[in-house]
Amino acid sequence: MDTSTVDRAFRAALYASADDHAALDTGASLLAADPAADGEVTRRGVEFVAGAWRRGWQPADVVRTVRRELEDVHERLAAALILEQAPHDRPRGPRWAAQLAQLTEDAPTAPARPDRFTHATALLELYRLLLRLPTLEDLDEPQTQGETRAGRTTTTTPQSSESRMLTRIRALLAKAEATEFPDEAEALSAKAQELMARHSIDEALLAGQAQDAAGPTAWRIGVDQPYEQAKAVLLDAVATANHCRAVWNEPLGFSTVVGFEPDLEVAELLYTSLLVQATTAMTKAEAAQRAGGRRRTKTFRQSFLAAYAHRIGIRLASAAEEAAGQAAEEAAGGTAGQAGAAARSDGGLLPVLASREAAVTERTETMFPETTTTRLRAVTDAAGWTEGSRAADRAEVRSRRRLD
Repeated sequence: MDTSTVDRAFRAALYASADDHAALDTGASLLAADPAADGEVTRRGVEFVAGAWRRGWQPADVVRTVRRELEDVHERLAAALILEQAPHDRPRGPRWAAQLAQLTEDAPTAPARPDRFTHATALLELYRLLLRLPTLEDLDEPQTQGETRAGRTTTTTPQSSESRMLTRIRALLAKAEATEFPDEAEALSAKAQELMARHSIDEALLAGQAQDAAGPTAWRIGVDQPYEQAKAVLLDAVATANHCRAVWNEPLGFSTVVGFEPDLEVAELLYTSLLVQATTAMTKAEAAQRAGGRRRTKTFRQSFLAAYAHRIGIRLASAAEEAAGQAAEEAAGGTAGQAGAAARSDGGLLPVLASREAAVTERTETMFPETTTTRLRAVTDAAGWTEGSRAADRAEVRSRRRLD
């Protein structure tokens, strides 16, 4: 196959020292004039995607970055290349498979293809971004049943077969997001957090009894603009309350959350739900402020979300502590329940939780030996801070005792 057209186009647009529109135009003109090169252009794109995987990226990471840096057309092209590469990839874990499935589900009906020059320009812009993606930390995701690593067969349960407890939690949070009544949202969120805490404790105790229990892993969760700093603080608070650790990568727009898989599941679920609830509450509070003659929308929103994240962090920490204390009391008192029986047979709840906390901390420090602490910026609007704190109080994530 004659690849001279593609080589010349890539030298001009992707590998030249000049990073300007003229270089892109030169490369796009070469590709547009040679339809016979289309297959090779796609093959090279698939190689660039595989190169991103070797540098630690995952499908959702690439799509999120393309969406952040480029346009909708580039996102569609990136998704198509990722799905094109998938059959040729090595076996991956359940979260990776779920990301591919989401890409397939979200794939929109492609608009009419533009002229060849415009299409070639978009491809070269995407390829330029893919080539410049930095190396990320290897998340080393657990594999599914039947896959092998280092000569051993693994038996990790796929993410799609989530527990009935997680299904209940997901349903409660969906109702909390949908309702227009603050009291109802409060009750639903409180019940969901109670179930999350109990789920985490039960999973910890069961893992403590298992001889081959998996250690901590890591997920990347998007932290999107705008007001991403406040959102990162909210995710950190949710992660900490659920026995995980979050490390924010501001330039790339995500946090890496380290923890045991059941805790990661509920942390991601709760963060997503609280973000929806915070946005809804912020919109209502902002409308009331505007009705009173205020116009400083940006500072109000920044301060609102910062206060919300701060207050939610306090309440989540209290809820997690209360849930652990309640479970320990049940175990010590010999009350009925799986958690109590497991705790008594394995030497107590608190040592199990402490051991898992230490494992998460060790994994985090291994992945990120150098981190810095960032202070919230531009929290200057007193009304926004007050309204955000009130909204967090209405979210009411305190764990409540079950009615037996």
